[in-house]
Amino acid sequence: MDQSLVRSYLSAVYEFPTAQGLLRASLDGDIVSDPSTLPDLLTRPFAVLTAYNPRSMLLPRKVNEGRHLVLRDLLILGCYRVEQCVGFEEDPESSWREPAWLVHGMDREEAVAFGRVFRQNTVLYCRNARPELIVTDPTFEDVSKTIIGNWRVRA
Repeated sequence: MDQSLVRSYLSAVYEFPTAQGLLRASLDGDIVSDPSTLPDLLTRPFAVLTAYNPRSMLLPRKVNEGRHLVLRDLLILGCYRVEQCVGFEEDPESSWREPAWLVHGMDREEAVAFGRVFRQNTVLYCRNARPELIVTDPTFEDVSKTIIGNWRVRA
């Protein structure tokens, strides 16, 4: 996988819904020695999944929205608690913004399987208060490679 693509995934800002309001976080932080200092959501297992733009191929809005709703329906049928979230580049000149689903309590292997089915380059998975970027696209040589990040809470 291209290193500039990896860097953009790590620096992407995610907006997550919480009981206290929106939580903005990225994966490019410093190592957190005490996970209890992180917001509660970032200490629990969850996945961030999307069906938009498979393998970075831009699709029409209606096609992306349809795929995204199918993904949500499958997750709900699997009895997962699913909430809307979004990933975006913080650069004000960037137009990249991608809706995603925050899937609470999902198993890591199942998250990877959803990433493969919906042809995503990667999925984001959190366990033990550490975010993992997992390569799911089988056309990449480093498929299944895991890039460990560190949460950075944004203002």
